[in-house]
Amino acid sequence: MIPKSKSLVWFRRDLRAFDHAALHHALRDATLQGGSVACVFVFDSGILAGLPRDDRRVRFIHASLAELDAELRKLGGGLIVCHGDPRAEIPRLAAELDVGAVYLNEDYEPQAIARDADVAAALALEGRTLLRFKDQVVFEKNEVLTLAGGIYGVFTPYKNAWLKRLEAQPDSVAPWTVEPYAAALAPLAPAPLPTLAQLGFDDGPPPAPAGMAGATHTFEDFLPRLAEYGTARDFPQRDATSRLSVHLRFGTTSVRHLVRTLRQMMANGAGGAGAPVWLSELIWRDFYAMILFHHPHSAQASFKPVFDAVAWETGEDAAALFAAWCEGRTGYPLVDAAMLQLNTTGFMHNRLRMVTASFLVKDLGVDWRLGERYFARQLNDYDLASNVGGWQWAASTGCDAQPWFRIFNPTTQSQRFDKQGEFIRQYLPQLARLDTRDIHAPWLVPEAELEQCGIVLGRDYPRPVVDHAQARQRTLERFAVVKT
Repeated sequence: MIPKSKSLVWFRRDLRAFDHAALHHALRDATLQGGSVACVFVFDSGILAGLPRDDRRVRFIHASLAELDAELRKLGGGLIVCHGDPRAEIPRLAAELDVGAVYLNEDYEPQAIARDADVAAALALEGRTLLRFKDQVVFEKNEVLTLAGGIYGVFTPYKNAWLKRLEAQPDSVAPWTVEPYAAALAPLAPAPLPTLAQLGFDDGPPPAPAGMAGATHTFEDFLPRLAEYGTARDFPQRDATSRLSVHLRFGTTSVRHLVRTLRQMMANGAGGAGAPVWLSELIWRDFYAMILFHHPHSAQASFKPVFDAVAWETGEDAAALFAAWCEGRTGYPLVDAAMLQLNTTGFMHNRLRMVTASFLVKDLGVDWRLGERYFARQLNDYDLASNVGGWQWAASTGCDAQPWFRIFNPTTQSQRFDKQGEFIRQYLPQLARLDTRDIHAPWLVPEAELEQCGIVLGRDYPRPVVDHAQARQRTLERFAVVKT
């Protein structure tokens, strides 16, 4: 076994230099052993090959890596950036640097688990070790169990147990400090990052303020609005959500830091009614990560296998309906505005994720997996566990699902959550002249009134691709095969 005096920290979805579990442990161990720590990030060529040239997330990662490298250099080290298959790149670099151990933070996605197992095996052949640490969640795997020692399949009991465990173990969100051990970072000669063009992508700004500085600014901007979060978060035209999901996805902030801050605020009587609601959203992340870890089949099939009996629409008509949904051409303004927001910005408001997912599955009868894959291509904050969990919730095939006979009405959702039509007008300006009563259902407006607003259905805006009442009945019939 090669001594661990030299080590390597492999950054993946944890692009920060503070409160970082793997970096803390590597630096602390090196300090105790008189060794040194190098840092690496690998642009995974297998993942990048499936992305379009204008992928917004690659620009976010690239900008975040530039900041991470600069921060590591301030601390005395630097970031090695590679482009290739991590299964080959990490063992190669470990051998080149003659490190005894590679430190990383756990990833709970099935493909990541398989990748890390391959890397661990390759390292072991040369007498090196792979050391894993918990970082992207507060509680992982088997840390929150039922009283009988089982895995939770419903969110609310899980949340209650999660909160109880945190209360008993507040050190679970204590920071993993880096700076006290920074002297162990191995100095790195100046080397520019690969350019976006060299990686095969278009240049351009990131889709959101990137890096640790972007995460800090975004969080600080959100805190004054936190108290209203519980009531304001459902209205897409309002700037009421945190916008931190992309930073949690790529680890430019620490979930422990967010939970610590919330707990301190709540203990001091700050944060109002919104603080526990937002904390609940962070707990959903842990819940879905735990579900995916224990039920990896749910990434491709129904969490509850009985729902695999549901027959989704197929053929040319279903493909045309799916294309209309993807492109924001369904004739239901809130659905279309939401899809246009996603397509143009890579962001979609959480309420709208539920509305659009319900519409695809329960109005159009299209398999939820097609929608999940489309969101995977478009969302800046795409996270497999949360995305699959959200889609299966909407499709009523997953854990903690709404009963399948509860079906969102896209028109009433629009009237309730975009009452004045502000969000619709932002993304569908052709409907801007309609009044607040008519903008939610233009097909009900007399043709003469539409023409006065410069609108001809079928030319300026589509007619509805389905009738909601009829689609609802088909969904009830579709799910009748399920015996629950």
